[in-house]
Amino acid sequence: MTDMMKAVRLHEFGGPDVLLYEDAPRPEISAVDVLVRVHATSLNPPDLYLRDGYRALPPEWQPNPSFPLILGTDVSGTVAVVGEDVSQFKVGDEVHAMVRFPHDLMTGSSAYAEYVRVPASDLALKPVGIDHVQAAGAPMSLLTAWQFLVDLGHDAPNPFQTFPHAPALLDGKTVLVNGAGGGVGHLAVQIAKWQGARVVAVASGKHEALLNDLGVDIFIDHTKTAAERVAKNVDLVLDAVGGANMERFLPSIKPTGALFLVNPLGFSGYDEAARRKITVSTTQVRSNGAQLAEPGRLLEDGSIRVVIDSTYPLAEASAAHRRASEGSIQGKIVLVAI
Repeated sequence: MTDMMKAVRLHEFGGPDVLLYEDAPRPEISAVDVLVRVHATSLNPPDLYLRDGYRALPPEWQPNPSFPLILGTDVSGTVAVVGEDVSQFKVGDEVHAMVRFPHDLMTGSSAYAEYVRVPASDLALKPVGIDHVQAAGAPMSLLTAWQFLVDLGHDAPNPFQTFPHAPALLDGKTVLVNGAGGGVGHLAVQIAKWQGARVVAVASGKHEALLNDLGVDIFIDHTKTAAERVAKNVDLVLDAVGGANMERFLPSIKPTGALFLVNPLGFSGYDEAARRKITVSTTQVRSNGAQLAEPGRLLEDGSIRVVIDSTYPLAEASAAHRRASEGSIQGKIVLVAI
């Protein structure tokens, strides 16, 4: 095996054109790592934010890394080398993972490459019956939906609030998912349905057919109707969009209900939520291979599925990032390395 590989690197922050497909050293692994030959990797919002230098954050929070960086957190591929202390995986296993997140949030987890070093604890066997493209599209979005809605899976301090996030029991409840056509949203819709919830999906009209196919009970086209005006007595709102005016959903939620914010930055409705006896909660998704295997079984038996917006060769990562910047993504954008 050569000590070099192809990777997509950036030597400076900026727009999609700073992503360069070039030779890079193949990563070395420790005793607790696995070297994965990458078949596919998917785009996630942190990739876009890091490429841009997290310019939306206050200057003191912005990264100051050593270049070059390799972006990418989600990966699906084949085990090429196992560390000497790794017993649960062997060479040739097909695996997928969310790699070292949020530990490498400001430096990149290096999945946009032919090979990536992955802690064995982050890895899960790729679900049988889905391909590497779908498996690469799953990890961050699926773990986000799972940790918000089903099982937090860790006791790490919450960087956004003083109390641990607690998923809600959804059987028989009404759940509104804002941004239901996107990566996290389309999986959250399916997981809520699997749990027995009545699901209201909010997205643009281009997603209506897909979301109806995924089993939503009510679809609201936010380009035609303000969701908060028609959605009433909801038990839980999962906002997978973020941005301005997230507090607009509070009047739609029952007292003792909850508002879960995937991206809480900018939310200003805590006092109103307290008056309405609504719990506002968020969490930071964390890598967890054993936990990824749990919803992996739902991918395996067809209970849920990963929707792919588009695929690009690894060498065309800049084009994939341009597609991501256009918005209205349906599911996930995936880079194919093999």
